[in-house]
Amino acid sequence: MDGRGVVVEFDFAAMDGAELLFKTTKKFLRDLDKIALDDALEARYLAGRTYSDGLARLFASVKTKKTAQKAARELAAAFNSAVTAAAPGAVTVQFRNFIKALTDAGLAVAIVTRADVDAEEIRSAFEPVLGERVILYREESETYGFPTWESWRRACMALEMKHAMVRAVSGSGFGVKSALVAGMRSVAVINDRVAWQDFGGAGEIVEELSGKTAKKFLAR
Repeated sequence: MDGRGVVVEFDFAAMDGAELLFKTTKKFLRDLDKIALDDALEARYLAGRTYSDGLARLFASVKTKKTAQKAARELAAAFNSAVTAAAPGAVTVQFRNFIKALTDAGLAVAIVTRADVDAEEIRSAFEPVLGERVILYREESETYGFPTWESWRRACMALEMKHAMVRAVSGSGFGVKSALVAGMRSVAVINDRVAWQDFGGAGEIVEELSGKTAKKFLAR
C-alpha cells in the first residue's frame, strides 16, 4: 500500500442520487402541502443548502404554513430510506471494477453513504467490495445532495489518514467545492441533474465509475 486513500461519495457519484433526491423531494412536497417542485425551484431554493435552510426559503416563496425544520427531518429520513432501497442496485460490476482498480494500485478506500449500513440488503450488496483496505462508512447529512467539508474530513479520519493523502470522488459541484475547502483534491462524476453546477476545481470529470475511468483517476 502506498499510503494514499480515496473517499467515494457513493450516493451521488456511484449512483444517480441527485435524481433520486429530486424525485423523493418532489413526492414529499406534493404530499406535504401540494407544493409542485420543478427543476428551477430545486436549483433556486434547495441545491447547495441544508435541508432546513432550503425548505425555509422555498416555503416562504410558496407561502405555505408548514414548518421547515420538521419537514427537513422528515425529508432527510425519506431520502435516507430511498437510498437504502436503491443502493444495492448501484453496486454494479463497473463499480466493483473501479474499487478493485484503486486497491490494486495500493489505495485505501472509504465508501460513504446515507444508507442504513446495518440493513441486510446493504451488507449483502457491499460485502464483495469490502476488505482490509475498503470500508463502508455511513454519514448522515443535513445537506441537500452534497457532503460538507467536515463530512469529507470525517471520512478521512475513518480511513485513519490525513486529508492531504486522500482524494474525494464527488457527484456534485457543491461536493467538489466542499472537498476543496477540506483541502482535498477531487474527481467529479456528472449526470444530467447536476450538469448545471460549477465543477471548477475538480482534477478530473467523468460520467461513471468503472475500471476504465479509474485509470484517469490514478493518472492524477
